Amino acid sequence: MRSAGGWLLLTVSAMLWAGPAQAQTADEVIEKHLAALGGRAALAKLTSEMASGGIVISTQGADIAGPLEAYSKPPNKSRALMRLDLTAFGGPEMIIDQRCDGKTAFVSNSAQGDRDITGNQLQNMLNDRFPTPLLTYKDAGAKVELAGKDKVGTRDAYVLQFTPKTGSSSRQYFDAETYLLLRTVMSVDSPELGAAIEQTTTLSDYRDVDGVKVPFSIVVSSSVQTITITLSKVTHNAPIDDAMFSRPAIK
Repeated sequence: MRSAGGWLLLTVSAMLWAGPAQAQTADEVIEKHLAALGGRAALAKLTSEMASGGIVISTQGADIAGPLEAYSKPPNKSRALMRLDLTAFGGPEMIIDQRCDGKTAFVSNSAQGDRDITGNQLQNMLNDRFPTPLLTYKDAGAKVELAGKDKVGTRDAYVLQFTPKTGSSSRQYFDAETYLLLRTVMSVDSPELGAAIEQTTTLSDYRDVDGVKVPFSIVVSSSVQTITITLSKVTHNAPIDDAMFSRPAIK
């Protein structure tokens, strides 16, 4: 499962440690993280991922929920399809279909119409390489630096500053014992708001699927909304037609 983005505020506390935390290097944290996920060999064998579950979007004091399907294919093809129940608000079902074919992206919204995804949002989707950007980050021209140690809840975490060649940089928090990714914080452009917003993604409930650890609970929060994703099923290496990620032809 990807680290962040493709799925749609943390104030760094004064708990950055010097000394022992600095004994680790960014590459050592990354290698231990990849090993915790299942290892480079297992990750390299993944040719696709299909996930299903539920999604709840909480905004302006209201919760909108429905089923979610998500598809991923290397290096950076993705699709998320959700059907949100608006009957409690007097509306019909709202279908949102977001696709990225590895070069371009668009979103179809049954209530708001279709639009191309461009600029910073598109670049962040392209940077969110499957199964994890950290597997080949050097080849993609990204830089990763160790930014110390912090807390995520009660857990000690190593903090890495991830800076892609283009697109949003992020701070990534890895459990100091398990080396699984706990949280990612990044600033993303929001054309709808006309400004950038800080977005925090929290991952938990890691489960083994075909020898690879996958987070079954993902919470994406910002000052605008909170999105809670709870997966019920994840399948790897099933055939997925590339047309699944392309914008449908206009009939």
